[in-house]
Amino acid sequence: MAGTTSDAGKSTVTAGLCRWLARQGVRVAPFKSQNMSNNSMVCADGAEIGRAQWLQAVAAGVEPESAMNPVLLKPGGDRRSHVVLRGKPWGELVAGEWATGRAALAEAAYAALAELRSRFDVVICEGAGSPAEINLRSGDYVNMGLARHADLPVLVVGDIDRGGVLAAMSGTLALLEPSDQALVAGFLVNKFRGDPALLRPGLESLEQLTGRPVLGVLPWLAEAWLDSEDALAMAGWGSQEPGDGATLRIAAVRFPRVSNATDLDPLAAEPGVSVEVTADPHVIAAADVVVLPGTRSTVDDLAWLRERGIERALRARAEQARPVLGICGGYQMLARTIEDSVESRIGSVPGLGLLPLSVRFAEEKSLARPTGSWRGHSVRGYEIHHGVVRIEDAAQDGLEPFLDGVQSSAVWGTIWHGVFENDEFRRAWLTEVAGQAGVDWHPSATPGFAARREAMLDRIADAVEEHADTAALLDLIGSGAPAGLPWVRLERVHDGNNAGPPRVNQLSTGKNSEG
Repeated sequence: MAGTTSDAGKSTVTAGLCRWLARQGVRVAPFKSQNMSNNSMVCADGAEIGRAQWLQAVAAGVEPESAMNPVLLKPGGDRRSHVVLRGKPWGELVAGEWATGRAALAEAAYAALAELRSRFDVVICEGAGSPAEINLRSGDYVNMGLARHADLPVLVVGDIDRGGVLAAMSGTLALLEPSDQALVAGFLVNKFRGDPALLRPGLESLEQLTGRPVLGVLPWLAEAWLDSEDALAMAGWGSQEPGDGATLRIAAVRFPRVSNATDLDPLAAEPGVSVEVTADPHVIAAADVVVLPGTRSTVDDLAWLRERGIERALRARAEQARPVLGICGGYQMLARTIEDSVESRIGSVPGLGLLPLSVRFAEEKSLARPTGSWRGHSVRGYEIHHGVVRIEDAAQDGLEPFLDGVQSSAVWGTIWHGVFENDEFRRAWLTEVAGQAGVDWHPSATPGFAARREAMLDRIADAVEEHADTAALLDLIGSGAPAGLPWVRLERVHDGNNAGPPRVNQLSTGKNSEG
């Protein structure tokens, strides 16, 4: 499953295909050779994988595992990424090392795919970014490099809501070399809203130009939002209409290196709760509740927070006993001191000092799926962190345990991710902080978060079944890309001795045999 761009809908379509096939009794698994994302999840065996592949496994009804996302890149800056290989820390790559460092990663990815194919009836492979990133083609093992290695048929997904989808689809194909084009079997239009009759002439022209069918036009699904790889999609469920009583306003700090922002999704999905992701200290000061989410670089993002003037807003909130919650990296920021010779390598820095804690970063990453309780409510979460938190003054007046962390008046902290997916706990905690904020908010009798996510996955699968050519999809799964697909190429128009701009030229009937 390739895409014309990032966020074209590859993850959504892959999840929909997984659920659609699973409902027919097919044992199906998702796969993505390489993710670049700070949104991740811990599997039952302690392996860390991208959150999107974890959710796709949920859609398929199978246990998530490291083979489904063998390479996970977690950006630590603009030119440096931490590498997770088969679910465990492997090292770091900087931009200049990428060409030499990816050979070992490609080998691991190919082995993982072969492993899955030996155990499942079907494996749905998701690409990354666009296959037309020809500057990266020589070492590619996640888009056409993977397809060529394993002889996989490829569908190109395009987001029509952004505009320019027909040009993006034809241009993506035309930029590929002949042997890559031979595996591109068709297109899927995603996020369509409007009159299909108006779109049909454009699709027919695309099919004539490329010699490949459009195998479906999937509709815009307003409530279908998946656990994203993109940190900018924080709180993607969006705010719900308030029920009885006032709306509880939550401000989440948009860290530059935010990680596991999916912690906010269950809060944003709760009726009567609005979540605004912001870097504005005035919004943070005015909100009923503030959340400091996780971050891939605690010390760097703490410095950013101070530069933005957010520290003053947080201190004022603490003095006024107005709720502040820190999760993982956000929790670490609330400490008095942070000793970091691992992540940022800066050494010792002062924290915000809102909780009596000290933090020391360990070389070994903690990956776990802990369980616990809070005020009689069972809680399951997961841990992904290097920072080790120590309570310096457990006897401090008013200090109470909060999951693995602590609460001091209206300042709360936990290292655990995913805790708000526990419905009873989430609603009890929201009721508590609403009281601290002086807001008359009460939970409503609505479906829980897991139930809503299951319904969402079913809606995506329903859209695939209703709006895609499922017979053609099954044929591609069983037989691969058809032989003889035409080669669409870019040529230069010559005017005398001067080469002009490139143009697309279709070889209308010849078989695609160059390679």
